[in-house]
Amino acid sequence: MRVFAALALAMVKGFFRDRLSLFFSIVFPLFFIIVFGAVFTGGGAARVTVLEVGNVAVVDALPASARTGLDEAVEIRGAASIDDALTAVRRGDAGAAMEQRGQELVLYFSSADPVTAATVQGIFAGFVDQVNIVTSGIPPTYTLTSRQVEDDALQPIQFVAPGMIAYGVAVGATFGAAMMLITWREKRVLRRLRLAPIRTSTVVAARVVVSLTVALVQLAIYVGVSVLPFLGLRLSGAWYMAVPLVLAGTLAFLSIGLLVGAVAKTSEGGAGLVNLITLPMAFLSGAFLPIDTAPGWLTVLSKALPMGYLVEGMKDVMVRGEGPTAALLPIAILLGFAAVLTALATRVFRWDAA
Repeated sequence: MRVFAALALAMVKGFFRDRLSLFFSIVFPLFFIIVFGAVFTGGGAARVTVLEVGNVAVVDALPASARTGLDEAVEIRGAASIDDALTAVRRGDAGAAMEQRGQELVLYFSSADPVTAATVQGIFAGFVDQVNIVTSGIPPTYTLTSRQVEDDALQPIQFVAPGMIAYGVAVGATFGAAMMLITWREKRVLRRLRLAPIRTSTVVAARVVVSLTVALVQLAIYVGVSVLPFLGLRLSGAWYMAVPLVLAGTLAFLSIGLLVGAVAKTSEGGAGLVNLITLPMAFLSGAFLPIDTAPGWLTVLSKALPMGYLVEGMKDVMVRGEGPTAALLPIAILLGFAAVLTALATRVFRWDAA
């Protein structure tokens, strides 16, 4: 037990002394939680600026209530000339420009920003349809009512925090395991441990316990910051299942770290390999941005990565109001990743650098 405690203490000290690992494990995800949470919380979606060229009667003659509704979607500003307006749209200073030619409303947009272009076209297509219906005097047969499925108090931080927590846990476990193995091999610590009367299982158990403890500390810090009033994270459903999810995710990424630590020859190479694995995986798994609109092949690829299951599992139990059973499949898949990759890491493990 004394040997186990000494090894665990050495690993904890090594984690906190490794500034690179500490930065990517704690500071980097926390930075994203605060920045993304502060940017999106309470502000809602930014309005698209639309430049009005000349007199656009179909907009200017709107009743006050209808104009207020349009102003909630777009910000309409006047433009001195059509050339000035088109220049502003090309430069990205405005989302679109509009002018009226008789009964025709002409909308100019830039394909350089497809999201804004699609947004503003959708808004004005609906606007013109509604004007045509009112002008015809025929009441519409069908109406559309949109309702949010979540609580009205739900904030964007609900979807930012789980992804950042998953990323932070993944980076912490991978960095910690990989850099410990590489550093200890470079300093011949592994060789001395091999010759010492210490069982290999004791070394592995100490690494696992330290990684799980660090992951729980990360979870407590991330959630503690996210629930602060200026960010406003509200836990729902079986949020407590985030704990076993984080533990299973830690084991999966610990196995990746062991594999990296077994094949990398230097600390620099190991750090680069860890970043090469975890950063693209975070984007492909939806930890930073949703991938629902990504190409089909990219979505299929994301299903082969463990971080996606951790991200989706965290969102299900923390913000989507799902029950505890929603976490069972992600946990099983993450543990499967851990078993397979640990077996592979064991086969390629080296005690010495040679």
